[in-house]
Amino acid sequence: MTLSLSPSLSHLISIQPVERLQEVDGFLRDARVQMFGARVSAQDTPADLRHFAQVYGDRGGRMWAARDAQHAVVGSIAYRAYDGRFAQLDFGPQSVVEVVRLFVAPAWRRQGLAQALFATLQAHAQAHRVQVLYLHTHPFLPGALEFWERNGFAVLQREAEPVWQTIHMQCLLPPALPAPVST
Repeated sequence: MTLSLSPSLSHLISIQPVERLQEVDGFLRDARVQMFGARVSAQDTPADLRHFAQVYGDRGGRMWAARDAQHAVVGSIAYRAYDGRFAQLDFGPQSVVEVVRLFVAPAWRRQGLAQALFATLQAHAQAHRVQVLYLHTHPFLPGALEFWERNGFAVLQREAEPVWQTIHMQCLLPPALPAPVST
């Protein structure tokens, strides 16, 4: 896959699907605590990661990891089937997935890695006939809202709850182009 990274970094990164949680577990735990601080417990494992194979296997989800030249994980992104857990959001009969776990190691930020990870996810979702990408973010995550807006996401709702202040967003995907017909 061709990545949109700065020229000095493009030869240092590969983005590959994650098959087993063990490949990314330490990176995801560290990134989660770093991003959310006291809002989360370092000892708790989120449900999606406890059930990694079911959530990110062939049943509607997928995860990718970016690795540096030494094969260390330096970024991640995933999507999973949207489970309707936010009752106030109604996507109707559309095919919807939830974008989750976009983390980039601090030393690799502002170099195009998040963009390359998202482009990988978006292409995969579109090829699998996903119609809507849903995600939520928070105002305390520097640059997150702006990143998602630059990538075609629109705000659906902002919650006023004081700890998380969740911002719900969606991005409508165009239909995948049909495969060329051979004659």
